[in-house]
Amino acid sequence: TIRCMGSTTYKEYRQHFEKDRALVRRFQKIDINEPTVEDAIAILKGLKPYFEDYHRLKYTNEAIEAAVQLSSRYIHDRKLPDKAIDVIDESGAAQMLVSENKRKKTIGIKEIETTIATMARIPPKSVSKDDAEVLKHLEQTLKRVVFGQDKAIEALSASIKLSRAGLREPEKPIGSYLFSGPTGVGKTEVAKQLAASLGVELIRFDMSEYMERHTVSRLIGAPPGYVGFDQGGLLTDGVDQHPHCVVLLDEIEKAHPDLYNVLLQIMDHGRLTDHNGKQVNFRNVILIMTTNAGAADLARQAFGFTRNKREGDDHEAINRQFAPEFRNRLDAIVSFAHLNADVIGMVVEKFVLQLEAQLADRDVTIELSDPAKAWLIRHGYDEQMGARPMARVIQEHIKKPLADEVLFGKLKGGGHVRVVLVKDEAGAEPEKEKIGFEFVEGPVTPKPEKLPVARRRKPKPSGPNGGGSKGPASRGPLVKV
Repeated sequence: TIRCMGSTTYKEYRQHFEKDRALVRRFQKIDINEPTVEDAIAILKGLKPYFEDYHRLKYTNEAIEAAVQLSSRYIHDRKLPDKAIDVIDESGAAQMLVSENKRKKTIGIKEIETTIATMARIPPKSVSKDDAEVLKHLEQTLKRVVFGQDKAIEALSASIKLSRAGLREPEKPIGSYLFSGPTGVGKTEVAKQLAASLGVELIRFDMSEYMERHTVSRLIGAPPGYVGFDQGGLLTDGVDQHPHCVVLLDEIEKAHPDLYNVLLQIMDHGRLTDHNGKQVNFRNVILIMTTNAGAADLARQAFGFTRNKREGDDHEAINRQFAPEFRNRLDAIVSFAHLNADVIGMVVEKFVLQLEAQLADRDVTIELSDPAKAWLIRHGYDEQMGARPMARVIQEHIKKPLADEVLFGKLKGGGHVRVVLVKDEAGAEPEKEKIGFEFVEGPVTPKPEKLPVARRRKPKPSGPNGGGSKGPASRGPLVKV
């Protein structure tokens, strides 16, 4: 009698072993399931002396527990305990890459978090056993950069907190939202600032590129026998490379209806299978879709004497555009309102801050006076078009004249400029006022000029006294030795 014990994977067992029925009958099949987090911690504590011996350092018990817990939370393409073992091994091997006097003798939680961030391809500040501080101020952070859309920001913040607290279905994405509203009110900007605040990647798709039926396959990959089969899908590859990200589908109403069927599985089960049969995990993805459906209904005048605007009247157009099974899987349909004049004032300040950041490389600072700000609000505010007309007004009346001054004029070497309101020769009517500039006079401290190497060298003495042929008068400053 021969006693034999072997191990293999499900895929290799099915491809090679299961084909021989006579051989299969002579072996008892035993399934080895993935251990729990507690069991994996016990396994790693048993392996800890071997890794300490090999890497010649020590691992704290907190580091072992963090390796198992964080790898279970952030790494999804491998199983426990292998992925936790890889984290422990790589954390120890990373110390061999630094100089000997900087190597750490003990591996703690911080080193484990850095290794997890590298392996999971997410920012290190997002990997923490206690990231409550970031989540606590997420809502305030977003409200400081996106104005007038508090409802959308509160819904996003609540979904992220639910997911981190473990109170959300584990197989679903962090959140699936449909942003509706008129153009230029900040639907896309909310998604951009959310990704920047969380420190994750923003994967954006413009749905105007997926209006035809055959273009939908570009997201998950072309089927066998078609052009592009070996290139992969844009959506599946993007999420596979950045498991923690914000996926933005801009102007979703322009996409072919077949795309909605693809999104149903993502919103319901948090996974999508590409053309090669590989399952891509969407559990750590925030899915945001924007639409202009119903914007025309909001623009029409409201009926009756009690309402000036139509709030919430875009739901009828959304119900016509999207099927019930699609709407039923959304966490929320967030309606963006028109921007009022007070919000536009904050938008002007934000645009000026962005302009100042662009001018910082030229050593130029900019200041906006209150009359100039009021003029910009008066000429750039369009309730129907949102904030984009304001950006065009600032570009036309501030950025274009400043470009000449920065390149050829008074700001060529840096300085301070104040945006003011001036009057032309007619002078009296407000319509004749325009944007002007005041350049602050005074010493400007530009960056020190870099001298050529030949001029930086000290001249060699040519006379007996070291002063050259013109005698003592040509000597440089005396240096006491």
